[in-house]
Amino acid sequence: MVDFVKWRYAFFAFSLAIIVPGVISLILFGLNLGIDFTGGTLWQVSFERPVNIHQVRAVLIQEGYQNPFVQSFSPRGRAPQGEMTNGVSMRLPPIKQGSSEQKKIASALEQRFGPYKEYQYQDIGPSVGTEIENRAIIAVGVAALGILLYIAFAFRKVDHPWRYGICAIVAMLHDVLIVVGIFSILGHFFGTEVDALFVTALLTVIGFSVHDTIVVFDRIRENQLKKLGERFDRIVNYSLIQTLVRSVNTSMTVLITLAALYFFGGVTVRDFVLALLIGIFSGTYSSIFNASLLLVVWENGELTGGLRRLFGSRQEAAAA
Repeated sequence: MVDFVKWRYAFFAFSLAIIVPGVISLILFGLNLGIDFTGGTLWQVSFERPVNIHQVRAVLIQEGYQNPFVQSFSPRGRAPQGEMTNGVSMRLPPIKQGSSEQKKIASALEQRFGPYKEYQYQDIGPSVGTEIENRAIIAVGVAALGILLYIAFAFRKVDHPWRYGICAIVAMLHDVLIVVGIFSILGHFFGTEVDALFVTALLTVIGFSVHDTIVVFDRIRENQLKKLGERFDRIVNYSLIQTLVRSVNTSMTVLITLAALYFFGGVTVRDFVLALLIGIFSGTYSSIFNASLLLVVWENGELTGGLRRLFGSRQEAAAA
């Protein structure tokens, strides 16, 4: 039987090795916020002949707009099919209508795709982004509190039920930090932007992470009640082995589907799918190798003992 508990600090170190660069990037560079957060321009045009939205996006990139958001729309209100479309909706940084910058883009589009008709040119204020940001923070806070209360109630028959809730929240924050940190790095070095879909992906990752963690915790609870008197670390290790195949198989089916969507689903959803890919992989890892093993560290007194040694050595150094 594989002893996962024995390697708990190696698993913790691996998580830190991934989280720390992202946190440093967040501190130094932050996130590359998209138009949903910063405000910008919504420009909708209709060409005389069908155009490819990826080619429109390529023209905008050539004009110096990194990672522009381009999608198809129908002036007649019917949903367009496929990548070829007459109507194109572009979301760009703030550009004043009639300015030389807008005329330059219009000239490039007309030269590449022919004449077009303008349907809408609208400024999008950053207040929308601020509202989304505030609600996302509130949603994460409410979710964390709800998770803590629910798990503490559901695991009330075992010793220290609050520990299960706190460990689940730590695993959840682990997954959020990994996704946000990686996107901070991608935003600084590759221009990847964070938009409203990114917030949706984060909330989805939170739900998946907690679900996976509760499955593992539930098996630990069952084995605790069955194996009274057994050492806690042995119960956790046995429970991990029981749930490992199930967790990996469930996650792999999701990851394979997301991978197909990432490579074949189009540019407009690629960053959203990438956030889900990272978060679900991280959520599977944290549920098995972080949340459960953190319970063992806490139960064995290693957490409080380590804190006492840390603060004790600081006090001795200060006294000297």
